[in-house]
Amino acid sequence: MKIVILCVLGCVMMVLAGVSCIWLRLTNGCSYWPAPADALVKSTETVKPELVNRSCSKGWFKINNSCFLYVPKPRSWAEAERNCLTMGAHLASVHNINEYHEIQKKIAAITHDYKETWIGGSNAQQVDVWLWSDGTIFHFSNWCPTDPNIGGPQRCLQMNHGAQKCWNDVECDVLLPSVCTKKTQLIQR
Repeated sequence: MKIVILCVLGCVMMVLAGVSCIWLRLTNGCSYWPAPADALVKSTETVKPELVNRSCSKGWFKINNSCFLYVPKPRSWAEAERNCLTMGAHLASVHNINEYHEIQKKIAAITHDYKETWIGGSNAQQVDVWLWSDGTIFHFSNWCPTDPNIGGPQRCLQMNHGAQKCWNDVECDVLLPSVCTKKTQLIQR
């Protein structure tokens, strides 16, 4: 009981200080989680874990614990990454074939085609070392048979290339649509 009172008082003090927070009463105590300024959870409200859901903003689609957004406006790879960053996201990182196929299906549903599209892979920092722009590990790939090209000017990753709809490394200033990704949001159901 003392822990609960301390947690409630702590969260109330954070709210009074102008800091948003969400207070969750857990079985072994409590935890403060930073919350966006527009969070509608009151500091003294107990949120039961079964009432919490992970969701995506309007227009984004959910795959596992990530939200994705297809951006149809053609941009260079760097411009596409900057655009994603303005939305709290990065160009998409793809971690398995199922995730790749789900992203492909969404692009096809939106565009009625499998458009060549930027995702977040790049070897701009070191030749033949591919990294995701969101910092996650590059452990899955779906390269076309002749890719990636080593040592050439093709340093950025596009998906849906050619008849096989595989990955292709391409020059980063090519203008393509893009897919952004960010983690799902914790919301109250």
